[in-house]
Amino acid sequence: MADSAPPSPVTPANPADRPVYVVGGGPAGLATAYALRAQGIRAVVVEKADRIGASWRRHYDRLHLHTTRRTSALPGLKMPRRFGRWPARDDVARYLEKYAEHHELEIVTGVEVSRVERTPDGTGWLLRASGGRELTGAAVVVATGYNHTPHLPDWPGREAYTGDLAHASAYRDGTPYTGRDVLVVGVGNTGAEIAVDLVESGAERVRLAVRTVPHIVRRSTVGWPSQYSGILVRRLPVGLVDRICRVMALTLPDLSAHGLPRPDTGLYTRARQGAIPVQDVGLIDAVRKGKVEVVAAVDGFEGGKVVLADGTRISPDAVVAATGYVRALEGLVGHLGVLDERGLPVTHGRNAPKSAPGLYFTGFTTPISGTLREVAGDAERIAKSVRRHLA
Repeated sequence: MADSAPPSPVTPANPADRPVYVVGGGPAGLATAYALRAQGIRAVVVEKADRIGASWRRHYDRLHLHTTRRTSALPGLKMPRRFGRWPARDDVARYLEKYAEHHELEIVTGVEVSRVERTPDGTGWLLRASGGRELTGAAVVVATGYNHTPHLPDWPGREAYTGDLAHASAYRDGTPYTGRDVLVVGVGNTGAEIAVDLVESGAERVRLAVRTVPHIVRRSTVGWPSQYSGILVRRLPVGLVDRICRVMALTLPDLSAHGLPRPDTGLYTRARQGAIPVQDVGLIDAVRKGKVEVVAAVDGFEGGKVVLADGTRISPDAVVAATGYVRALEGLVGHLGVLDERGLPVTHGRNAPKSAPGLYFTGFTTPISGTLREVAGDAERIAKSVRRHLA
C-alpha cells in the first residue's frame, strides 16, 4: 500500500510525468485507482490523512455496514467471510488497507489537495496541494467523500450553551454519557444508532429531536436484506417504488403515538433527494418502550436550555448533533462551474462535465442499492471513460 509501491504500466497516451490523480483514499478512491491500473493507466491516490480510510476510522465504535459483505466488496478483492454478514467499522478499515496492499496501489498520504485547475496549455490538470506542491495530471478523479466535513448548525444562542455539545463525528461510544440526560439531534442512520447506543450504555434519559420524519426499514426481514430490495427496484419509476414501499411500511409498527408518524412523501422520492431511509438497528423497539423519546426539532439555545420548534424548553446535560456533513467541494472545484446549488457535482461516475473533460467524481451519491456497491461499479466505468479520454 504505500508510497514505495511500484508504479503502474505507462502507455503512450499516459506519459509517466502525467498520471491520473485520484483525490481521496476512501473506498471510492481506492476502487477507482485499481480500475485505472487494470486499464494500464498509472493512477496516484492523494490522501490528506496519514493513512487511507480515515473517514471510516472516525465513526462511532458500534457501526456496522447496512449493506452485506458480498455486495460491499470492491473490485478485485472479496471481503473475508469472517467479517460476517454486516462488517464492522474496524473490519472495513482493515479491508481497505489490505485492498491497497493487495493491488499495490500507488498512494501518497499526508498531502491535501486544495484546488484543481486546468493546466495553462489546457492539456491536463494542475492540482495545488499542501506544502506548495503542484501536481500535473492527465485526468483527475475527485473521491473526497459524501461525509467530508461535519456540519454543526449555527443555532441562535449556541455559543452561550454551557452543557456538552458535540457533533456526532466526535462520538465514539456511550460511556461518557452513562447516567446523563442526552439529547440527540437528527434522525438519520447516525442519530438513530447513537440514540440506541446511549440507551444500551446506561444514559439516564435519551431524547431524539426530529425535524423531518424519516422512512424506517428493517435491515433484514426473514433473512432478506433491505439492500437487496433496493437493488431490484432502483431502475423502476420513482412513483411505483414509492407505492411499493408504502405497502411494505405497513408491516412495521405505527409509531405515530410516539412522535414518528408515517412520512407523507415516498421513500424513493426522498432517497433520490439524498435522504436514505433509516435502517432499524433497535430504534423502533426503543421508541415503543419509551427508552428513546421523540421531541421536536431544535430551534436554538437560550439561558442554558435548548429551545425546541414547538416552544418547549429542555435542559439536557449533553447534546449530540447528528446533523450530517457537507461535501466542501467549493474551494476544490467550485470555480470550474461543476457544482449544483447544493454543492454536489453536476455529473458523477463515467460522465465528466462538458466544461471540464477529464474531471470525474465518485462517491457523492447515496443510492438505496448501497454506496459501496455503486462506487465499485462506478470505478470500472470511470476507468474506461478515462481510457477513452486519454486516447
